Amino acid sequence: MTTIGWPGGDFPLGSANVENVLLDLLKPSDSPRGGSCDEGHVRALADSGREFEAIVVHRPTMRVVDGMHRLGAARLRGQDTIAVRFFDGAEADAYVLSVQLNVRHGLPLSRAERRAAAERILHTHPHWSDRAIAERTGLSGKTVGKLRESMSAEIPQSHTRVGRDGTVRPLSSLDGRLRAARLIESDPAVSLRELARRSGVSTATVRDVRDRLRRGDDPVPGGHHPPGAPAADGGVRPDPAADAVRKLVKDPSLKGSEPGRQLLRALLATEFTPCQWQRIAAALPKHCAPLVRTVAAQRAAEWSALADAASAHAQRPARRRAPAGDPPSPRASARAGLPTAGALPA
Repeated sequence: MTTIGWPGGDFPLGSANVENVLLDLLKPSDSPRGGSCDEGHVRALADSGREFEAIVVHRPTMRVVDGMHRLGAARLRGQDTIAVRFFDGAEADAYVLSVQLNVRHGLPLSRAERRAAAERILHTHPHWSDRAIAERTGLSGKTVGKLRESMSAEIPQSHTRVGRDGTVRPLSSLDGRLRAARLIESDPAVSLRELARRSGVSTATVRDVRDRLRRGDDPVPGGHHPPGAPAADGGVRPDPAADAVRKLVKDPSLKGSEPGRQLLRALLATEFTPCQWQRIAAALPKHCAPLVRTVAAQRAAEWSALADAASAHAQRPARRRAPAGDPPSPRASARAGLPTAGALPA
């Protein structure tokens, strides 16, 4: 059985799939060659006397995917039928398969034909990585990248790419790192492999993110977050308050008291991005809007009062602890049940 590499799996082209099909039922190929055939090559195949390998046909359209020269040679030989392996996928995928098979065997495609094929695949499969397209067109990943850049206004843009192994990966590790950080915060016990799968980055990157969070550092090296960088939930990255919340969550002095835990729960429960708040507001039923406005205004005033109190607390001078050799104050002695200075015997 022959297999053709495909992102996320292989497409089998095996002897078990071969059928004899009437030549009159087959339509010309939608191939990177533009449907033209080399008549000299067709005659050479017809005169060779050897049995042809089965051609590949797109079943929904009955167009030849691979084997136009063999089809022409079969006609010259006066055959009524030819061996066919059917491909049942989408028409756009049939074209990719045609390019891939023509690159691998038969008459070589010219560089211009391979570039034209890559441009067409970029239009139909913009989510595929440059290397995935390069592997199927016989070009370098760098060449496909330049073609993509020159066509950026014509093709849909995405924050992810599907690689040769079928894995969806972010274009930048930044959004993957932020996604991994949020997953770790929500479930610290999740495995590195599961984190890597869900965040779309490597296990090494996830391990680095976890180590940074344990140290209280930013999950992104250098802390460089471009404006509008995508967050773990796909929205715009939260403001710097999110970093402050992350550090507060790790502070044992807050986690060790009930008021501190209440504060952390309140902070985490309202940690949304501006885009998320806008979506929430847009989805509000009209009859709920006045009540939500009242509650939101009250909560905003309470948070503002907390901010003022925290600011005043930060500016208050710290209490001076008495040196170890100083005697306790009268009030402290009374609380402890100790005799005060005036009650000591003469």
